[in-house]
Amino acid sequence: MCVKPGHFTLREERRLTVFENMVLRRIFGPKKDEVKQKWRQLLNKKLNDLYSSPSIVRVIKSKMRWTGYVAHMGERRGVYTILVGKPEGKKPLGSHRRR
Repeated sequence: MCVKPGHFTLREERRLTVFENMVLRRIFGPKKDEVKQKWRQLLNKKLNDLYSSPSIVRVIKSKMRWTGYVAHMGERRGVYTILVGKPEGKKPLGSHRRR
């Protein structure tokens, strides 16, 4: 099965989402239920509400889409040379200039 750049299979998306929720649960930790006085894990919806940034799948898709645009640019473009990893010239020696 051929998958276009910037597209994931459903299995890959699911695995990324599970990983993201696992990390968010680790960050936010369990919450104490006020009524039952017991500790509980947060549901996925609550995790997403607490973490206001877009999901990791959306971020990766947008980055891959941007990379696809850059890959079609010519070799003379600076962004393309940085993406490919072939910058020309030397980095200046010493510390950076201060204003």
